[in-house]
Amino acid sequence: MSTRFSPWDLPMPYGSNHSNLQSFLQCITPSVPTRLLSPSSSSKKCNGSLEVPIVKNKVEGFTLGDLWHCYSEWSAYGAGVPILLNNGDGVVQYYTPSLSAFQIYTNKPFSSSKSRLNPVDGKFWKVENRAKPEDKDSCCDENKKDKIEKPLSNGSCLNSDNNSLGRKDQCGYLYCQYNEISSPYHRVPLKQKINELAKTYPGVLQFRSMDLSPYSWMAIAWYPLYQIPSARNVKELSACFLTYHPLSTLCQGTTDEMLEKENVEDMSCRGEERRSDKRKCEVSLPPFAAVAYKLSGSLWINPETSDQDSIICQQTAACCWLKQLQFQHHDFDFFMSHQF
Repeated sequence: MSTRFSPWDLPMPYGSNHSNLQSFLQCITPSVPTRLLSPSSSSKKCNGSLEVPIVKNKVEGFTLGDLWHCYSEWSAYGAGVPILLNNGDGVVQYYTPSLSAFQIYTNKPFSSSKSRLNPVDGKFWKVENRAKPEDKDSCCDENKKDKIEKPLSNGSCLNSDNNSLGRKDQCGYLYCQYNEISSPYHRVPLKQKINELAKTYPGVLQFRSMDLSPYSWMAIAWYPLYQIPSARNVKELSACFLTYHPLSTLCQGTTDEMLEKENVEDMSCRGEERRSDKRKCEVSLPPFAAVAYKLSGSLWINPETSDQDSIICQQTAACCWLKQLQFQHHDFDFFMSHQF
């Protein structure tokens, strides 16, 4: 069992070039313990008739259940982020994570059993079978030719359109997708929400990282809880964030043949040393995009750092990612309309 990180293990930030924004992004990045997993079995024909199983080496990976477990303590107590106030004092600000959205694409077809695909009690959203007209004021390049034709969501929870689910496209096979629309005050803890969804879609817990397409992703909304020590009249601490993370450790364009060639000796953990018998390996899933609202003042945008450019880049990445997938993300729209 890996040691739980505590923000108090870090020295309090100091100096004019400190970035509270980067401190936040670092502290909310999940580090998932990996283990040796067996790739899905396959076979090939020999002499035109006999099928011989292909023996594949185990690869380093994790299950989605392992990933969600990283949020257990954060869901209960909040994720601690060391923050340097403008007066030079340091506090640890705690944020609660909320599941905002996800799309799970698999590399191979999955079982289309009723327990996986059928909606229950009308609690799921509907997917329109037409693409949304392009927004002329979009932050993404309108001349990009690699747009992915995907249906758009217009509701709140899980997809119930069987015409979209299980159909292969450029992203892979869409297993399920989620889009939260309720108020932050009415949302259940992230781990509880995942367990609820897994009752209908067990793959939300069971899928392995190598089963998922590189287009699988999740969005986590972060809302402030409290500070230690308490800081009064610091309105900048009310800032909220929306971060986007990959669910697969494979790069876009990775094929099944690549998985067959990989073996544990060639695998190394992202940002970590190679696995050894005495050292447990972890893989970090830092956000590839982020947006925020109520983000103002030098507390979050330090002119001595690249904070301003980072915010623009992170926001543009989120916009382009959603546009590429043609996913109408409710929280993203809200954050963009309430930035300041």
